Amino acid sequence: MRFPPDFLDDIRARLPLSAVVARRVKLKKQGREWRGLSPFNAEKTPSFYVNDQKGFYHCFSSGKHGDQFSFIMETEGLSFPEAVERLAGEAGLKMPAVSAQASDASDKRRGLYDVLELAARFFAENLQGRQGAAARGYVADRGLSDETIAEFRIGYASSSREALRQHLIAKGVSLEDMIAGGLLIHGEDIPVAYDRFRERVMFPIEDHRGRVVAFGGRALAADAPAKYLNSPETALFHKGSIVFNAARARKAAHQTGRLVVVEGYVDAIMLTQAGIGETVAPLGTALTEDQLGLCWRMADEPILCFDGDKAGLRAAYRAIELALPRISAEKTIRFALLPAGLDPDDLVRQRGRAAMEDVLNSARPLVDMLWERETAAIDITTPERRAGLERRVGALAASIADASVRRHYEDELRRRMRRLLGQDGESGQRAPRGSYRRTGQGQADWQAGRAGKGGRRRAPAEAGPIVVSEALRRSPLLRGQNSDWPQREALLMVGALNHPLLVSRHAEMFSQLEFSDAVLTRLQKALAAQVVNEGIDTSDALSSALTGLGFSRELQRLGVFMRQGGLWFVSVEADISDAETSWLQMAALHRRARNIHRELKLAEAAFAAEPNAENDRRLMSLWREFSLLDGAEALVEGYGELSGRVERNV
Repeated sequence: MRFPPDFLDDIRARLPLSAVVARRVKLKKQGREWRGLSPFNAEKTPSFYVNDQKGFYHCFSSGKHGDQFSFIMETEGLSFPEAVERLAGEAGLKMPAVSAQASDASDKRRGLYDVLELAARFFAENLQGRQGAAARGYVADRGLSDETIAEFRIGYASSSREALRQHLIAKGVSLEDMIAGGLLIHGEDIPVAYDRFRERVMFPIEDHRGRVVAFGGRALAADAPAKYLNSPETALFHKGSIVFNAARARKAAHQTGRLVVVEGYVDAIMLTQAGIGETVAPLGTALTEDQLGLCWRMADEPILCFDGDKAGLRAAYRAIELALPRISAEKTIRFALLPAGLDPDDLVRQRGRAAMEDVLNSARPLVDMLWERETAAIDITTPERRAGLERRVGALAASIADASVRRHYEDELRRRMRRLLGQDGESGQRAPRGSYRRTGQGQADWQAGRAGKGGRRRAPAEAGPIVVSEALRRSPLLRGQNSDWPQREALLMVGALNHPLLVSRHAEMFSQLEFSDAVLTRLQKALAAQVVNEGIDTSDALSSALTGLGFSRELQRLGVFMRQGGLWFVSVEADISDAETSWLQMAALHRRARNIHRELKLAEAAFAAEPNAENDRRLMSLWREFSLLDGAEALVEGYGELSGRVERNV
């Protein structure tokens, strides 16, 4: 029986070879391959290797070599059709109908590859011709070299409604095949089918075997209805089951051991040109389950690289939902977020490959992005909201199918919950060192929890998840000398000045912070522009740039705060992890305080208009919440250790 090649490819894509082999052979990871004892010969030293990226196994003791189907045939004594039927069932695919029609459909698909190949050649020739001048200007402006244009077979579709149609007719291609290949627009109300792609730079989309299956077109006209246009779904092209540049990236990923997933195919092309060939892109949609499976066949931990804007962050969060139930000890994802306002194409052209490598090398694990998503703007001022956060992260961990990974996620998320809430120990009942207590006179004392002899710390006198300190409120760092700068706003600005990476990582959050002082607001905008737009990433360079912009007096005032306040966690010497933890907590408290302040104004107005018991309770409740936030800082278990601090101070 003859099976369509696409059907066999679908089985291979859905069932990684290592997963099929692991049912009979105990495999251990060795580099980018798997190794185990031969299933064909008795041996004590493993000589059997499986390579998912290349799609084959090889047994050195027996010389046998093959793929999923041959392994089933060799180990279970099945015929090829039986092996195909077995694996198709496991992959959730229906066996193709054995009929003349099915054979004709397979032949037709093979014919469509030829049609699309002819179209790709036509577009490539157009780009180099007289009418392709504007398109050549566009690709030159994008920084694409002649070698890259040739490698990716970039072309041009003219503004004519029939140029491609007439060219293919002359080659003997039927209108039916052009329509089936997604090259023409047709319909009952369209008398004559016409070219789908017009006045666009054309990017051939290839499958994992390097065959053209579709096109993406970038409009040259500013008023085009769609900036980017992909081929429609066809017998060859299912955009949710293919990634751009897969055929080239697979080989590069095998060599480097990593895979980069970007948002657009121009980004993938530019990174490949820059030497990062292990780059793929989905095709105008959010990453799908099938696409993630293809990525995992190329690398165990694909790096999802998203633009550093709101849309990029949303895409990262959607990928969390997709990947989380499917991760395992061997397969997961990481996230690399670009500076705000830049995509990979921009970053490589403006700052070179090294800047892109820095972004990729700082890629964050899935658990970090998950935690950031759930806590970025979290309000934990009430037991109900803390319980809600705990319930959400618990449900997310429970969605992981792999039992071992699920258990470790549950442990890690519980640990982070304790740190966020300032709790110590499994019971969650004891506050960290440095807690709040009231004396008999009702005054607040700060228990520093200093280390005693032998390095042992004194336990706090009384527990409490929120620390309120009069000393902290009176600190020159918070209040300033002869200054009316609000305490937390000064802290947030000092942290941003000393650690520009915080602004780069959280540019959108920082730019949306509301500063009550006009001077700080101007400094905020200038600082963000220097970090995000100019790429400044060191404290010294940032201070120099801001001084040149006329902010020397403000920087001096903040410097005085820093010297007199003694709050280490916003100092330049603080480890970035500690600085980020405290800075994000301050930002969350600041946002909440601003919101409560607005609610207080409304409540005061309501009480003044109607001084009843309900309005009074509402006003008093808001005042109590506001007073807790005033001068309050949440402490974190283990906080400060990365900065070399044995004891915790605030």
